[in-house]
Amino acid sequence: MKTRFCYVLLSLCLLSGLLALPAAADAAVVRAVMFYSPSCGHCHYIVSEVLPPLLEKYGDQFMIVGVNVAEEGGQALYQAAITQFAIPDERLGVPTLIIGDSVLVGSGEIPDQLPGLIETYLAQGGLDWPAIPGLAEALAASAPTSEPPTPSPTPLSAAVVETAPAATAVVPTATAAPTIPGIVTDDGGWRARFARDPLGNGISIAVLVGMIVSVLYQGIALTRAPGEAALRRWTWAIPPLVVLGVIVAGYLAYVETQQVAAVCGPVGDCNAVQQSEFALLLGFLPIAVLGLMGYVGIGAAWGVARYMPDPWANLAKLALVGMAWFGIAFSIYLTFLEPFVIGATCAWCLTSAVVMTALFWVIAPLASSTWSALRAAGRAPQPEP
Repeated sequence: MKTRFCYVLLSLCLLSGLLALPAAADAAVVRAVMFYSPSCGHCHYIVSEVLPPLLEKYGDQFMIVGVNVAEEGGQALYQAAITQFAIPDERLGVPTLIIGDSVLVGSGEIPDQLPGLIETYLAQGGLDWPAIPGLAEALAASAPTSEPPTPSPTPLSAAVVETAPAATAVVPTATAAPTIPGIVTDDGGWRARFARDPLGNGISIAVLVGMIVSVLYQGIALTRAPGEAALRRWTWAIPPLVVLGVIVAGYLAYVETQQVAAVCGPVGDCNAVQQSEFALLLGFLPIAVLGLMGYVGIGAAWGVARYMPDPWANLAKLALVGMAWFGIAFSIYLTFLEPFVIGATCAWCLTSAVVMTALFWVIAPLASSTWSALRAAGRAPQPEP
């Protein structure tokens, strides 16, 4: 996904530069800067879905450069922009697009407001680059060379990419700046990623081990009949757990869909997880929204199993068992990604994983008794004689 992202962004920058060539001297031109990270799924959406139609529509009247905040030089420019435009903490993160004095954050604001801002500034006679300290020097350093290199995704690992006909120039990395919240770079080693936050990632591993042990134990328990207490526990334990899960998943869904910074607490970096490429399923569905749907589905199945007559009650119990097994398996996958792939831990995500594990412990004992009841009623396959 990262390689495809790089090629798409490079192509857009090339297109922006090529379209700018035939511009008349007195033509109005609007210029903008977008801060992005190659590992950000929302950045990929803006680059591949939002910018191409605008570049095609406005041609030489709209120019944009990309700043990769995963590199030191890009971080320095992003910090300068934060100070210059007084961007509050709750709006930190990528994608961030600055056009004039307007700061657009996230895959919601940028497509909603950018076209109107382009029209407004064109009507006013055009717009220069945003007043970001260090940007002018970066653009000057990225002027085309006499011997243009072959276009490749490599320049996207630098701070700023600016293009001209058949040339790609790269801004040298600037001085180091503090790490930007919500940005995780891929250094190629899981040990280095784990070392970014040993405490938070260590907690992730503890939760991961607990979930795996739970699956193994409940899998073995399927071979014996559950106790009466285990069979009654689901009637009162599921509702409070579902409510807690809805609160956690609902908050994360709000953060993901509204592109705001999450309140992370003292451990972990929720924003790094939420802005990673793994925060979207199939590139468009926020994982938190899927989790919210799962908790609502479990709550609905509990209501049918608790208050509807057979066979609907037993079918709902079977649905509960299926959702519990799928939920904990998917939670294991997501929790594994945090310390070993993303290199950051989300406390909210771990809370959801613990809630799902508790639901799994409550629901799993229903499997054997529910299957036996359905077989007795003739609604499950009978074993061959």
